[in-house]
Amino acid sequence: MKATINDVAVQAGVSIKTVSRVINNEPSVRQATRDKVQTAVNALNYQPNFAARNLAAAHSFSVAYIYDNPNAYYVIDTQEGILAACKQQGFELLIHPCKASKENIFEEISLMVEQSRIAGLILTPPFSEIPDFVQSILSLNVKVVRIMSGDEAPDKLTPCVMINDRAAAQTITQHLIDQGHTKIGFLAGDSQHMSTVERYKGYKKALEINGLEFDPQRVIEGSYAFEFGVAGTKELMAREEAPSAIFSCNDEIAAGSLYAARLMNKKIPEELAIVGFENSPFSRQTWPQMTTADQPNKEIAENAAKLLISLIRQQESNHIVCQYVPQLVIRNSTAS
Repeated sequence: MKATINDVAVQAGVSIKTVSRVINNEPSVRQATRDKVQTAVNALNYQPNFAARNLAAAHSFSVAYIYDNPNAYYVIDTQEGILAACKQQGFELLIHPCKASKENIFEEISLMVEQSRIAGLILTPPFSEIPDFVQSILSLNVKVVRIMSGDEAPDKLTPCVMINDRAAAQTITQHLIDQGHTKIGFLAGDSQHMSTVERYKGYKKALEINGLEFDPQRVIEGSYAFEFGVAGTKELMAREEAPSAIFSCNDEIAAGSLYAARLMNKKIPEELAIVGFENSPFSRQTWPQMTTADQPNKEIAENAAKLLISLIRQQESNHIVCQYVPQLVIRNSTAS
C-alpha cells in the first residue's frame, strides 16, 4: 500500500503539519527534525501528491518556464537547471513553449497561469526583454524572474539574472586580434534578441580599442541557426576583402561556418579562424573543436528558479540582480 503523510508523521514521531513543512522546505524547521522526517520519507518511499497539495494550499507550488527559442541545447539546459531547483524546493515545473510574436500570446499565458495555478514564471529572451509583456504578466499576480542579456537590469520590474554578453564578446574578439587578425567578420543572430545586440557591441568595442577600422560589409545579419552560418560564411568569403576570422553569435552558427569553410577547402585556423558563443555541444562536436565563450545556462537557470521560489515564499525582495560573464574557452578553431 502507498505510504501516506500520516505514515511518515507516525514513523518520524512528529505531527502531520511538521511533515508538511519539511516537504515544502519551509526554513523554520530545525535541522534535526528535518533529518528525522527525511529519513522516514526515504524509508517509506513516500511520494507527495503535489497536485492535491496545490489545491489545498494557500498558495501554489507550481512554477512555469515559457520560451520561444529554436536552440534545443539552450532549452534543455535551462529546463534542467530550473527542474533541479524545483526538486530541491518541492515545487512542480510546467514547461510551456510558445511564440512571442503570436497575436494573443498574453491571453494564452494568462489562461495557463489560471488553469495550472502557477505561482511564478521564469522568462527568457525574447519574452524577458519585452517590458510591456512583463508588465502584463505581473498583472496576473504571479512572481516573475527574468534571464536577460546586459550588464545591468533595464528596470526594477522583477529580479533579473543578467548575462554580460558584451564583455564576453569583447574578450573573444580581442583573442582573435591577439592572434594577428585585423579583418574579422561578424555573423549576427536574431535581431530581436538583446544577446545579438550586446555581442555586436562587444565586437565593435574590441575593434575600436585596438584602432581597427569597423567595416559594415563584414557584418551579416541572420538568425541563430546552422544554415545561416553556412550561408553567411559563403557570403563573407565571396567579398573582395574576405575576413581571416569570423565571430559567430552562437556555436550553432559557428558550426555552420566551419562546415562552409570545409566546403571551400579553407584550413582552420591557418586560413580562417572561427569562434562561437555559449560553449554548447556544437562547439565540442566539430573538428577542430571551437573557441567559444562558456555560458553556464544550467547554472543560470537554477539560480533564476531559486530566486523565483524565494520570491514566492516572500524571502527575497524584488530588486535582486545577479550577473554572469561568459568566460573565454580557447580551442583549435583559433589556435593550432
